[in-house]
Amino acid sequence: MTETAGGSDMGMGLALLFGVVAVVAAVGMAVTVETQVVAAWFFAAAMVAGTLAVAAPHLYG
Repeated sequence: MTETAGGSDMGMGLALLFGVVAVVAAVGMAVTVETQVVAAWFFAAAMVAGTLAVAAPHLYG
C-alpha cells in the first residue's frame, strides 16, 4: 500500500468541460448575431463558462 494519495483530475476535467461550453456558446453567439438579445445571452454564457474554466483548476488543484 502507498502512504500518499494521488491527486484528483477533477479540476482539469471541469476546466475542459467549461472550456467546451464556452466555445459552444461563442459559436452560438456568432450564429445568432442578427438577434441581439439571444446573442447577448450566448455571450453571458460564454463569459460565465470561461470564468469557471479558469477557476476550476484553482479550486480543485
